[in-house]
Amino acid sequence: MKIKNILVSQPKPVELDKSPYADLARKFNLNIDFHKFIKIEGVAAKDFRKDKVSLAEHNAVILTSRNSVDHFFRLSKEMRFEVPETMKYFCISESTAFYLQKYVQYRKRKIFYGKQSFAELMEIIKKHKDEKFLLPCSDIHKSSMTDMLDESGVFYSKAVMYNTVASNLSGIKIENYDMLVFFSPAGIKSLVKNFPNFKQGDTIFGAFGESTSQAIIDEGFTLHISAPTKTSPSMTMAIEEFIENENKKTRKK
Repeated sequence: MKIKNILVSQPKPVELDKSPYADLARKFNLNIDFHKFIKIEGVAAKDFRKDKVSLAEHNAVILTSRNSVDHFFRLSKEMRFEVPETMKYFCISESTAFYLQKYVQYRKRKIFYGKQSFAELMEIIKKHKDEKFLLPCSDIHKSSMTDMLDESGVFYSKAVMYNTVASNLSGIKIENYDMLVFFSPAGIKSLVKNFPNFKQGDTIFGAFGESTSQAIIDEGFTLHISAPTKTSPSMTMAIEEFIENENKKTRKK
């Protein structure tokens, strides 16, 4: 199985030459292209009001990404809701927590954060059961988040503040790639929407995350590479492992 051209469904890294993808390309003489398969569009205030979620009724907000941070403060401004200094922020990671500095004085706010997973953040949320939580999210979000919140018994409101939509991929010749790499179920939907006649054939599919892997299978495609795993915690490591295994098979023949 000869792999030469790979398409990664994410934006090109800012410093590509220093990224793991550059190392991967050099090691196996690969051509790796990047193209964002999805884009984020904010929900307008007039449309958000239809969901009848009152921002003022909450004193804590759960932030799972930079997008959730941006759109929480965007909608608050559009709806003329002055976020109180007493608002508590529960962030999925330290980097998301630091991103809050774009909107608030970090040291003067009550900010909590997990290591990276929502399950870890839930352990912190459970210690603050008396709070009224707001969960800003996309129209496409992990149901596991709301499942965990439901099971915990905390008061929360789901607030769809932005939508995940398919990018225009008409400029891509999808048939030129030996491998497609995905990072979200929305990326798979974008592939199907942009290329309704696409046949996988010998094209290798790689996925990061359980929900992305399942989305590939649900669409009837074959999944070849999944990450993270114990041996390959990153997508680039999983690709490297796959290519090396394929090369071993070829040498044996």
